[in-house]
Amino acid sequence: QVQLVESGGGLVQAGGSLRLSCAASGGTFSHMGWFRQAPGEGREFVAAIRWSNGDTYYGDSMKGRFTISGDNAKNTMFLQMISLKPEDTAVYYCVASVTWRGAYFINREMWYESWGQGTQVTVSS
Repeated sequence: QVQLVESGGGLVQAGGSLRLSCAASGGTFSHMGWFRQAPGEGREFVAAIRWSNGDTYYGDSMKGRFTISGDNAKNTMFLQMISLKPEDTAVYYCVASVTWRGAYFINREMWYESWGQGTQVTVSS
């Protein structure tokens, strides 16, 4: 049974940094990533990493501020977030998929089979 467990969320002031972690178990994945959901809004793609070659992908508003990394052998993934803004406030979900369908689909939530419970990130102004 696949389990994804996020940690590292919390309250931070605007301009601050946070590092999220995701520990995966019960499966072998092609790629893993992060989505987020702000109150009253749909889920938004944050970032993803493909394990076979280390390629990374980011949502437009995260480029330059967020960095995804991880250790496939340890099934651990991280999201380093800097220069945080109040609009980054959301629940952040760790996701994983066993099948690589191409970069075109990397930001589509429907193609991720496994989801964590989420960790809250709150950025105060």
